[in-house]
Amino acid sequence: MTGFARRWGEGDPALLLHCALAHSGAWDGVARRLSDRVSMVAPDLIGHGRAGDGTPGADYHDQLTAQGEAVLNEAGRPAHVIGHSYGATVALRLAIEQPDRVRSLTLIEPVLFAAAEGTESHAAQKRDFEPFGEAWAAGDRERATQIFIGMWGDTTPLADLPAKQRDYLVKTIWVIPAGRRALWEDSARLLPRLGQVGCPVLLMQGGASPEAIGDILSALARGLPQARRVRIPGAQHMGPITHADDFAAAIGDFLDTLP
Repeated sequence: MTGFARRWGEGDPALLLHCALAHSGAWDGVARRLSDRVSMVAPDLIGHGRAGDGTPGADYHDQLTAQGEAVLNEAGRPAHVIGHSYGATVALRLAIEQPDRVRSLTLIEPVLFAAAEGTESHAAQKRDFEPFGEAWAAGDRERATQIFIGMWGDTTPLADLPAKQRDYLVKTIWVIPAGRRALWEDSARLLPRLGQVGCPVLLMQGGASPEAIGDILSALARGLPQARRVRIPGAQHMGPITHADDFAAAIGDFLDTLP
């Protein structure tokens, strides 16, 4: 039901949801460092890795949420849910809609741009995304990919990446426009339902990440009843990969505080 997934560790169950354009292997650095604490499962999300492309015409966020629900059902008891970027928005939705199955929630740089509406960072992100939208509308997938990873990747230019990785990113770039409504319009209605999250929440960001992330987390912190925040110095948006030790340590400290 859940498709291909990677697994690590022993202990209480945990579900890991990766960012857009990645795959389950992106969690390897963090997961190896948490393997003595939790039993983790990270599925390849629809459109990524070894997963298929899902149901044509169906809402993308809905499909990923159903995929996450299937993993939680298999866990058999409440799980720690950890999400990064787009995966973090799905993790948040699971905590809202499946509260009895989520023991704790860790959101690493959720890109729920609608939460920052009215701020300068929100307006700046809209401007920054305009060239991406133009490239996608023109059918130029490579240009769209180059623009996107320039904003939200690890700063490595597309042309400098290995051919296999470059081809994967260009092939997968369709998930960005597919997920747009959930992020920019809050089509899943996450913001009005933040108060339904009944578990402890860890909100994480990199110290060098875009200003919009801070504004998004501030809005979420105001609405989530049991939220705490952690900033990882020097990390950017791909911090769980580039600063795996620091992110894993902070998550481990958070798990240690739970009853």
